[in-house]
Amino acid sequence: MAIEWHLKSFDELSNSELYQILRMRVDVFVVEQDCPYSDLDGKDNKLGVLHFFGVDSGQANDENIVAYLRILPPDVSYPDMPSMGRVVTSSLARGTGVGHQMLEKAVAVLDKKWPDKTCHISAQSHLQGYYNQQNFFAVGEEYLEDDIPHIGMERKPQNNH
Repeated sequence: MAIEWHLKSFDELSNSELYQILRMRVDVFVVEQDCPYSDLDGKDNKLGVLHFFGVDSGQANDENIVAYLRILPPDVSYPDMPSMGRVVTSSLARGTGVGHQMLEKAVAVLDKKWPDKTCHISAQSHLQGYYNQQNFFAVGEEYLEDDIPHIGMERKPQNNH
């Protein structure tokens, strides 16, 4: 799978990119995980929010975004801390390493943009190992979010990128 990575603000997204991103988020988080919730939380278009996604250049159709996450600046989700969220890979990309590649590149963006800020995320508990690989560590107690077990995780900037 040949992936091209893109980092864009909300206003830089094309209509097609935005549609594919929202469709993938709903397909996975709402339909596949059987979790009725409003994915559109008012954060996607906030100032400073970045949309990071991978396009499978080997697919010749209009449905070629296979991985996505959003990067939120400090004070959007957590006081004085940047965050990431809506981390998702399409069913076609799972098991290919694309998700790990995406996370590795995303934390490099975090380290560059906020070299002195700890990143906080709300991770689905069963994905702790995935995030541990990029130096995220659990903080606090497990909690339910939309009836799915979650855990807070944090990562201090790594100055070796």
